[in-house]
Amino acid sequence: MKIAVIGATGFVGKHIVNELIYRDYDVIGIARHFPMEIVLNVTYKVLNIENLTSLINIFKDVDAVISAYNAGWENPNIYDDYLKGAQQIQDAVKLAGVKRFIVIGGAGSLWVNKTTQVIDTPEFPKDYYLGANAARNYLEIIKQESDLDWSFFSPAVEMHQGITTGRTGNYRLGKDEPVLDDNDRSILSVEDLAVVVVDELENNKHIRMRFTAAY
Repeated sequence: MKIAVIGATGFVGKHIVNELIYRDYDVIGIARHFPMEIVLNVTYKVLNIENLTSLINIFKDVDAVISAYNAGWENPNIYDDYLKGAQQIQDAVKLAGVKRFIVIGGAGSLWVNKTTQVIDTPEFPKDYYLGANAARNYLEIIKQESDLDWSFFSPAVEMHQGITTGRTGNYRLGKDEPVLDDNDRSILSVEDLAVVVVDELENNKHIRMRFTAAY
């Protein structure tokens, strides 16, 4: 199978690329810039995702698309740019005739109780609110998608560069609420995030639904 990865040089995307290569997939990595370190056996495409025609042409040659798209945490227009970009990618997938589409969203839309999402808790970092809110709202948009076999993955609440567990291959799955450990923490390394995502690509357990994972 050939898989296209959007955001292939970013923190999340590059680990998804590594996991796909580890499992012998053919990978097309799409990003704004070439990576500092080239991964062998990956075909890189430098592309602005606003170029719908180019996206469609790339996607016509793949079996599935995994989007780790991020409009940039320091981008003052991150909210609008994320929603526009995410919708553009979704449209390109459909127009290219690809059915399988996996989106890496955020943990902010997970529900901590029946009335409150992670993003609306006092502990949520305000610097990340606009981007997280865009991902939350895009989840509601993609829920209306009936043609694609989409999945929306919300990482663990604590999934960042400070988590140094590495690749264990171990995790527990959830759907709309954070998966908590014995200390009521939701933690996952980026390497194991990649394991979760590629496992979903192979097993198709969460078609047209959101899911999450943590240790």
